[in-house]
Amino acid sequence: MAEIIQRDGTWAFDGTTVRITPGLHRSVPLFRQTYGEIAVPLEAVSGVVFEPERKRGRLRMRLREGADPLLQATGGRLPEPADPYRLLVDADRGGVAEYVAEEIRHALLLDQIPKEPTKAYLLPGPPVPVSVRSSDGTVSFDGAQVRIDWSDTSDRVKRATGPRIIGMGDLVQVEWLPNSGYEDGFLRFVTRETVFSKLPPEKDPYALDLWGSARRDLLTALVATAVTARLPHPSIRTGVDHADRPQLTAAAVPGAADHHDVLLRRLRELGELHRDGVLTDEEFATTKAAVLRGF
Repeated sequence: MAEIIQRDGTWAFDGTTVRITPGLHRSVPLFRQTYGEIAVPLEAVSGVVFEPERKRGRLRMRLREGADPLLQATGGRLPEPADPYRLLVDADRGGVAEYVAEEIRHALLLDQIPKEPTKAYLLPGPPVPVSVRSSDGTVSFDGAQVRIDWSDTSDRVKRATGPRIIGMGDLVQVEWLPNSGYEDGFLRFVTRETVFSKLPPEKDPYALDLWGSARRDLLTALVATAVTARLPHPSIRTGVDHADRPQLTAAAVPGAADHHDVLLRRLRELGELHRDGVLTDEEFATTKAAVLRGF
């Protein structure tokens, strides 16, 4: 057993699994404390390195592409302190950190773990049900459907549509951008009907606009990860274009006729909200223009 215990957490390697446990110190970000312990199978690991510094070094683990739904959902955009695959190491424990890293590297060589992307998730993601209250509302996921309940401060268009319930069969992917404290973030649920609709998050009834507490809004990554873990693996549902960017497969994208029907339905819904007095003339015009641009 190779183990290192630090204020930020503990890494323990038994030859087959790296068990990462967050620390209990108040400096440990809320996201890491809430996400809890992560058991990383050796076959999910691409590499590990210890970066020594004068006061505190860093132990970093790299996972194989496609192995972890957390990394897939967050796209490498987690703030560094919230990254569970990074451990701050006191200078006097640098030797222990290097020993742990060397043990993992040695096991990777012995087991001949490939570095190629995986074709299935090797980590499970957070358990369900999971529910997070954000600045724009509360989002919940029970493994079968996503539910969004808007807050009193949500845009009138969102509140007028009522709670949003999205079944897993309708979902194509999840898009997540953290609230940095300087710029707003969002959590967007892309369905077959809305794949072309890119309303701004504050107007999109399928998206949470993250503008409040950056510390609490970061917890929406729990829901993003739990949903991502239960969607088809990216090796199945995406292809790659000439710029090496993931693209939706044709099966996930509605045809031209469906596209037109979705546009008409969205405009009809907006028109009904306008006629009922829920949307002002200005709100109706602005939202309608955004819908048309998105399509």
